[in-house]
Amino acid sequence: MPLSPRFASPLSTFATSSDRMLVDCGMRFIFVVKLTRLVILHFGGNILTRIAQLFDKYVEVLIKALTGPTEDDNLTELKEPVPFKAETDSQQLALLGTAFTIAEELLPMVVSRIWNVLNESKEAGGGLAENVLPPVNSTVDPKDWRRQLQHSLDKLRDHFCRQYVLSFIYSRDGETRLDAQIYLGGKGQDLIWDSDPLPSLPFQALFGKLQQLAAVAGDVLLGREKIQKVLLARLTETVVMWLSDEQEFWCVLEHDSASLRPVGLQQLVLDMHFTVEIARFAGYPSRHVHKISSDIIARAVKAFSARGIDPQSSLPEDEWFVETAKGAINKLLMGGSGSDTSEIEDDDDDDDEHIIMDDEVISDSDDSPSSLSTVDTEESFASARMEELESPVLTDSEN
Repeated sequence: MPLSPRFASPLSTFATSSDRMLVDCGMRFIFVVKLTRLVILHFGGNILTRIAQLFDKYVEVLIKALTGPTEDDNLTELKEPVPFKAETDSQQLALLGTAFTIAEELLPMVVSRIWNVLNESKEAGGGLAENVLPPVNSTVDPKDWRRQLQHSLDKLRDHFCRQYVLSFIYSRDGETRLDAQIYLGGKGQDLIWDSDPLPSLPFQALFGKLQQLAAVAGDVLLGREKIQKVLLARLTETVVMWLSDEQEFWCVLEHDSASLRPVGLQQLVLDMHFTVEIARFAGYPSRHVHKISSDIIARAVKAFSARGIDPQSSLPEDEWFVETAKGAINKLLMGGSGSDTSEIEDDDDDDDEHIIMDDEVISDSDDSPSSLSTVDTEESFASARMEELESPVLTDSEN
């Protein structure tokens, strides 16, 4: 039985030759939820719960397709064969786009038909549903049903973001690129006297990775800007969440033997401001990123203060960090000579931090100290040309 054009059309967006199996999987899911009038009348509103459960199982299959070769023990073991693997960025984005399209565009069509059938039956006095079929509970809250679907989508999105960020943070041999050592010691002078201060190399690489992914998303998820921004925002959040929770990072930074200098505090603060400015530049300013970055800065300031480093005298005004972060974005977009993403070194000597940021979530219109820039930009990652993004340029400001 052919799939209705109104169902097939949204999914056909992702039907490139390499991603055909992923899209076919989504189309098969829609076949499953094509319900006859008799089935709808028999199950009533309970059929929404069954669809939500089925969609959650479908998402579990997609998560297995995203699972990388080196998973920790907390993730589902892949003992059974996986029908397909999404390995490239375009395949993974097509998979995510398919799931989002099913949940946000196609299933609402199915639900609309279900309610129409139930309402018609009710207005007709029940008919077959009342006289022949067993009574069923049809009082399913559509909002609760939507929340169930959203929970499944969140699982898929968060799994993708976690896998993507971990592959960025850790090298193939298991070494972390985002190491506390980049904020220790340091050969250079204070950043405020540096003529060309930049974020540390891992955060420059993060900017390049997000640019590349956004360029691919602009093609694969064409016309679905909402999905693009949701994914990019969550990826940025995942990076700062990892840094905030990484105990090994903080054990090194807070250890009594750590060689702390003002330049290390300055660098860390600049990196946090740079991360927030990335989100603003790309058009997805996140209060969550802002809050976590503020907490990271506050904890770092406490660690440096405990070693006799006065943040008030060591750190420049907040505006300096904001403008420096914006300038770094512009410079990285213009390009230059530097390392490739795969060649990030863990001994970067640019070490800095920042003033304590308020623990309260700062609104996008707040100009309080240590807040991210509130200046909107008309440019975005998705609008950048692919040829400008293929090779992210990293620059060590000391070289």
